[in-house]
Order: sequence, then structure tokens, then C-alpha cells
Amino acid sequence: MMQPNQTRSRAQESRAAVQRLYIAMRHLLIRGSYKPGGMSGKTLLDNLMILRPEIYGSITDQERVELNGLHYVFQRLPQGIEECRFIRLITREGYEHSHFEPIVPPKRRRNAYRIDVLEMYIEMTRGRSDIYDILTHLTFLYAEASKIYRNSLDSKGRQKREWRLLAEIVEHEKKGEEFKVETAYTYLSTLLGRTYDEIVHACRRFAEEDMVNSLFHITYWLGQMAKDEIESDLDREISFSSSLREKTGHHYYGELWAAAVKETLLERGLIERPLHIVSANLHSTMNALFAPAATAQKLRGSRSVFDVARALSQPEHRPLRQVVTNMALKNGMTELIDTSGSNIGVQIFDTAACDPKLISAELNFAAAANPDTAPVILVMDYAFGEQAYESMDELLRPYHVPGSDKVYDMPVESINIMGKAGILEGIKGDLMIPDAHIFEGTADNYPFSNDFTAERFENHGLGVYAGPMVTVLGTSLQNRQILEYFVESSWRAVGLEMEGAHYQKAIQAATHIRKSVNPDLRLRYAYYASDNPLVTGHTLASGSLGVDGVKPTYLITVEILKSIFQS
Repeated sequence: MMQPNQTRSRAQESRAAVQRLYIAMRHLLIRGSYKPGGMSGKTLLDNLMILRPEIYGSITDQERVELNGLHYVFQRLPQGIEECRFIRLITREGYEHSHFEPIVPPKRRRNAYRIDVLEMYIEMTRGRSDIYDILTHLTFLYAEASKIYRNSLDSKGRQKREWRLLAEIVEHEKKGEEFKVETAYTYLSTLLGRTYDEIVHACRRFAEEDMVNSLFHITYWLGQMAKDEIESDLDREISFSSSLREKTGHHYYGELWAAAVKETLLERGLIERPLHIVSANLHSTMNALFAPAATAQKLRGSRSVFDVARALSQPEHRPLRQVVTNMALKNGMTELIDTSGSNIGVQIFDTAACDPKLISAELNFAAAANPDTAPVILVMDYAFGEQAYESMDELLRPYHVPGSDKVYDMPVESINIMGKAGILEGIKGDLMIPDAHIFEGTADNYPFSNDFTAERFENHGLGVYAGPMVTVLGTSLQNRQILEYFVESSWRAVGLEMEGAHYQKAIQAATHIRKSVNPDLRLRYAYYASDNPLVTGHTLASGSLGVDGVKPTYLITVEILKSIFQS
């Protein structure tokens, strides 16, 4: 009996493309190098074209260059990378002690070093997810560079006049000389295949970034690198240092980071006190605790945590942020400056050293009758993808004091994860309360009992959605079909993020297998929506939440702190 032909759905094709990308990038990391214009680079590009991620917009269009995607990517790549033919991914290998000036992208905490006019070294210390993230972005860049090159040629394969004039404009810009901006916009319109209005808007967005070159500069150099490769056989190359290949996946930086945290807890006599771990940004907990009291004289009309947080988010009140930090440091807060290379900052709050009169009233804080039982709050900055497993796994391990037989189990009472995520039903700023994490591309799933419920966050003017969250391999590897599958199928997912399954894997190992921490500890997960990738104009490439992110961020923070103080 003949089997009927079955065509795969777009969702199935897309999931297969994600898997092939994941496997190909892992293979290239092991191999040590590849050329974006060669067969390996073509494999990545072909699968990215099949996937057509939402964040890369019009990547499959043969003429139109994706402007929002370029802006998003260049916020996360080191300044000047468009000029480099050779890119080498490394670990922390001593360049921080050299005379090379570190280049740090606005939206990614990673150091890069411009070795010469053609070569860039980029530190990868946050695990495989960080490596896959940058390789995906570079693949997108090379796809757009090819479009720019094609748009620079006329029907007979000759350079268009607009390309030659753009080169002159870039030279004027480099020398700080004036040029006719509106004329330059017109040249870009031809070379990028976009309308004049779109070019003006995009150029202004790029100009607002401190560590990103102008769109004129980026367009010229992307096109020039593609031109050199196609016309002069000057191949671009991406390579991985031997140290990076050896250390990736072995918790090298996570172990150093966790040891420094535990050493600080020991030095301050806190390592046997009830510990509450909070994964969040490094301002919301401190501000929720101390900002109303610290700014009472300056912000007389702002008394609640939310009012003060919104005021502090404004540029004119930037100096007050240090006032809050100073009060926190005098009331039990310790800041750990990361030197491990993990790029995860830490704040430790000893609540026994806090003056109750200075703590925000809405947190319901009361001093512990016995200082030895007063909670210690450890706030760790956001991890990145697989780094979440590495950092949490090492943090929950017992601490073996160097040079001693003394061993301390970590007395963890609660783990609280506040994250930003893509929402699949609501809008930017809404909340997601998960009851399980589904790891995309695998059969791994992690149901858990969340101490938070959707009802707890209702009646605050925000949408609240409860259900499973999808932990994705990368924010830039999602498309509409994959996301609609997770929403509309029996998974009934409410959002996507990059760390949840990794955190939960480490937590379950520590509580149920190693039994190194309290198996009955409280778990609290809550996410706020930074984007909705299913809604045009609401993807991450459309820009950040800005002030609109204050309310959901601090609502979750306040509920975390109230839960800790009530336990």
C-alpha cells in the first residue's frame, strides 16, 4: 500500500532548521574555524533563510535590507566589526591586561579588542548560548551585506554612482567634515532598497547609540567587505581559540564566580544564615528597599516604590541613583564586582543590618527577633542562556573552604527568578507566571510548583498569563510558525525566554538528586514581557520597553521581597 505524500508544515520545517543550525554551530566550534562565504557559512545561511526569524524581518527579501534587525544586531556586536574581515572568538586570555582598548557593545556585556584594521577578537565567557547568539547575528549581517553589494551594481554589473558617492560621504564623516545629509539619505535609499522615510528614521536611531557607528558607515563597510570577497577572493573568516574550545561547557567561569560569592558570604558571617536567591537586574531590589527613603527630600511628591522607580528612570534624576546606592551600602548591602569573567554582578543584602525605618513601607519588613535568623538576600544579575545552568549549579553546591576541611551547605530558603521574556498572547509590559519550562528542540520539560500565582498579580492594570514557558536556544532563532505552534497546540505556552529550563535543571539536580540544598525551598518565577514576537512592531528589534517596563519590573520585585519577608 502506497503511503500518501505528507508535506511538512512551516512549523516543522522551522524546528528542523533550528536543530540544524544548533548542530552546525556546535560542529564549527569544535572544528575551530569556518568561512562565511564557504560551504559551512552557506549551511548556516540556508537554514536561517528557511527559518526566517521574526527579529530579522525581511532577511529573505532579495533587495530590501532589514533596518530594525541591523539596529538590534549592532547594539549587541562590538563597534567597528563591520570593517573586520577576521573575527576570532576567545575566552578571557589576558587581553584585559594589554594596551588594547576593550570595546563593549551597548546591549551585551562582552569585551572585544580591535587587534588591527582587519581583525577583531571577542571574549566569550558566558557559555554556548553566547557563542550561538553571536554566530547567528554574524550570519544575518553577511546576508544583508550581500544585498548591499548587489544593490550597488547596475544591470551590467558596474558600480552604481550612489556607491561611489557613499564612499565619499563616509570619508567626510570620518574626518568630521560636513556633507549634505538629505542627499546621503537618498543614496542609502537606493543601496538599502528602502524608502526615504525609512532611511531617515533608521539613521536617527543609529545616531542615538553611543557605541554604534552611523548607518552610512555600516552600509559602506558591509558592502565593501562583501565586494572584496566576491571580486578579489579576500575571504572573511570566523575562528575559535583553542582555549575557548577547551573551556566551553566545563563551568570554568561559573565555578570562579560562585566561589567568590561564597567566600564573601563566609567573610561577612552570612554563610549559615537563611539565604534567598534572586535572579534579576541589579537595581530593582535595591531601589525597592531603599529608594523612597533615600530620595524623600528630593522627590517629595513620590512616596511609593513605583513612583520613585519611575522618577529614577528619568535622565534628569540620574544623580539620585547614587544616593540610593550609598544608603544601601550603609544598611547591609555588599556589592561584588565580578572579576571571574562571567559578567554576572552580585548584591548581597544582610537584612539584620537594615534600619527598618528606611525600608519601604509596602514591603511589610520587620526586623528579625534573632539576628542569626534574619534573611540574607543574594541578587544575581541576569545570566545568558546556558550560563544560567552553570551559575545556579555552582552556586547551589556546598562550599569547601580552601585550605580547610570545613564544608558549608548552602542554606537556601527560596529561589526567585524575575526575567524578561517574549509573550505569546498579550502585549509588552504584561506578566507571565509559569508552571513549567519546555526546552525547545529537545524532549526536556520541567514542571514545578510555583509559589507565585497569576491571581497574585491581578488588578494592577497589567495582563497576567499563566502556563508553560518555552526556553529557546536563542532569541534570534524564532519565527511566527514555531511560536504559533507552541501557542495553539496542546503545549499552550504563554511565552518564551532563554534561561528558565537551565535554571530549573540545576535546581532540580541540587534539591532532588544531590540533595545539597533544602528540597522544600520555595520557587518563584515571574516574567514581564519585553516584546511580543507575534505582533508586527512589537519584536525586540522595535526597541526596548523604556519607562513602560518600570511597573511590571517593580511589581514583581515588590512581590518577591514581600514573600521573602513573610517567610
